[in-house]
Amino acid sequence: MIKTITFAAIHFTIATLVAFSLTGDFLLGSLIAMVEPSVNTGAFYLHEKTWQKVAFLKRRESMTQVKTASFATIHFSVAFTVTYALTGDAFLGGLMATIEPAINSVAYFFHEKVWLRRSQNADYINRNIVTG
Repeated sequence: MIKTITFAAIHFTIATLVAFSLTGDFLLGSLIAMVEPSVNTGAFYLHEKTWQKVAFLKRRESMTQVKTASFATIHFSVAFTVTYALTGDAFLGGLMATIEPAINSVAYFFHEKVWLRRSQNADYINRNIVTG
């Protein structure tokens, strides 16, 4: 759950900056920036659970590029749907669905690398404690 919370903080920050930049409207930008990351945080949690539970995916968890691409697909869809639903503007939805997830996908890639390294370090420490 800590992993989800840290990514949510990154996501909310990026979404706020992008939504406000695209709309020029603080209230509408803030609304998009609250709803879109909230939905995507739930999607992120389910995405993580799926990658942990499905054996085929679990064997490929270290393939950060593949995992990033699978989450990016979900993220693009959510960003478009939320922005379009709140603005009624498909062009603005398309812009938000392109720009915000692209930035967040880069952030996700590095976030995933940090957590993978953290997990590997914890495994190393646990093995040494058990065998030490």
